[in-house]
Amino acid sequence: MRVAVNVEQLLSPSPGGIGRYTAQLVMLLASIPPVDDPVPFVARHRPGELAAALVGSGVGPGTVVLPFPRPLLYETWVRFGLPPLTLCAPGLRDVDVVHAPSVAVPGRGPAPLVVTIHDAAPEIFPEAFTPRGRRWHARGAAAAAHRADLVITPTRAAAEEVAERTPVPAERIRVVHHALTVAGRGPGLGDARRRELGIGEAPYVCWVGSLEPRKGVATLVEAMAALGPSGRRGCRLVLAGYAGWLPAGLVPDAARRRLGADLVELGRLDDATLWGLLAGAAVFAFPSRHEGFGLPPLEAMSQGTPVVASDLPALREVLGPAAAYAPPGDVEAWAAALSCLLGDDRRRAAAAAAGARRAALYTPEAFVSATRAVYREVTGR
Repeated sequence: MRVAVNVEQLLSPSPGGIGRYTAQLVMLLASIPPVDDPVPFVARHRPGELAAALVGSGVGPGTVVLPFPRPLLYETWVRFGLPPLTLCAPGLRDVDVVHAPSVAVPGRGPAPLVVTIHDAAPEIFPEAFTPRGRRWHARGAAAAAHRADLVITPTRAAAEEVAERTPVPAERIRVVHHALTVAGRGPGLGDARRRELGIGEAPYVCWVGSLEPRKGVATLVEAMAALGPSGRRGCRLVLAGYAGWLPAGLVPDAARRRLGADLVELGRLDDATLWGLLAGAAVFAFPSRHEGFGLPPLEAMSQGTPVVASDLPALREVLGPAAAYAPPGDVEAWAAALSCLLGDDRRRAAAAAAGARRAALYTPEAFVSATRAVYREVTGR
């Protein structure tokens, strides 16, 4: 089956979880038998910019470049549904299905259309998005409701909020859990790399993600500061990721001063360093105010790292009883949950084992099988 996939998210300054999902989708469809023929497509960019964005993503050769720049293309798609995707480039005229991995919904052509909507966060937490971002998501969800044959969400929790908060009807939503593509637990960071990153020899609590308001990083920073050196058992706090939207002021200055050298802010990391960081952490903390799935804590579990996560429906669905939970935004509860794990080696070991078993459920094969079932449903094959 030839599946046209919009991989434009990979060229975003902050590709985030949608970017990872997009790259996985293309890579796994092409590699898990019976293999499909994914046809990635992007808007018009400078050749060097396109090549740099796709390096290491699993997407590259065969990418169809549309003749229009992204701002023009997306604006006409969202507002008018034009131009039809199959008229944009010869390589897209004979595809069997079109898959939009986000609410950047292409103009409808003769091929069936599948859209992935990851959550309804802009409707639930509008203050966590820019006005432009809220408008974009609202128009995209409306376009998906109007044009898509089926909509994929990554969890049942996300399906419920999309059905409740957007025009997409519940009967056209299918749940497909994300996959973990890492093969087993890797080594932690070596001593030289730890020194290079500024972590040093100290144990650490880790957070990974896109720095934006709904990720709740302030709760984690304040909780670690409140514990003090003895309460956090000498652990540093390591924050890794890139700035999303509205990142200014998300790490409170007062808590930053209290932590001092025990707060390490790394920015965006290459994959090898990221996996090493996850594998070497004493605890992974995920204090989000809202999530549609929650891939980073699942990735940490795959590396044998205990997890404390916000008590949210989607995270409960994905992580199950393998994680410890604390209410989002409750600094005192987060401090207590972190202290409980950091101060009990036996509890951490049990959580690590339970997390590894949980992570093993999210296989690439299950992800591809469920995605292909959606394609078969819309194509009748």
